[in-house]
Amino acid sequence: MSTIEQAVKVLQRDGIVVYPTETVYGLGADALSEDAVMRIYEAKGRPLGKPISIAVSDEEMLRAVAVVDGEAEAFIRRFLPGPVTVVLPAKSCLPELLTGGTGLIGIRMPAHETALRIIEALDAPITATSANLADEAPVTRPEDVDVAYDILVDGGELPGTPSTVVDLTTRTILRKGKAWEDVEAYLRGQGESA
Repeated sequence: MSTIEQAVKVLQRDGIVVYPTETVYGLGADALSEDAVMRIYEAKGRPLGKPISIAVSDEEMLRAVAVVDGEAEAFIRRFLPGPVTVVLPAKSCLPELLTGGTGLIGIRMPAHETALRIIEALDAPITATSANLADEAPVTRPEDVDVAYDILVDGGELPGTPSTVVDLTTRTILRKGKAWEDVEAYLRGQGESA
């Protein structure tokens, strides 16, 4: 059985997978399972009410979990897959726990083959929070992971700059990470043409 297949089996049992992305290691659980999402909060020591992002493998999966208007669609086509988390209105299929009561969900589409293959094989979104304890630095090497997990998918040492988080409902950058200058220039350009 391949590592990807093993990771998917763990996810199907509401387990936790540490997986590589193009930025840092992620902590993945089945994003459609409230029990699995609760395990992520517990593993990280993250306060309930603090939202957790999810990762999808393609635009179809993204549309299944979030409301996407024309402007958001144009942004997504320009920046995803890539090191950008988009914040959109969540659909009711997602556990409310993930949105922290905001009604919004952060979504990643990692530009990393391993991450995408895991999500595709599960055929469901997974959590995309970094694989570290709450308020600790994101993890770039497998040996530095200090949270509880069921399986780790080794992707070697990762670059380490977290994703840029952009709220597409307000068109504002919430966290400047990788490629934030490109995102800012795009949003400014769209604002001028509107």
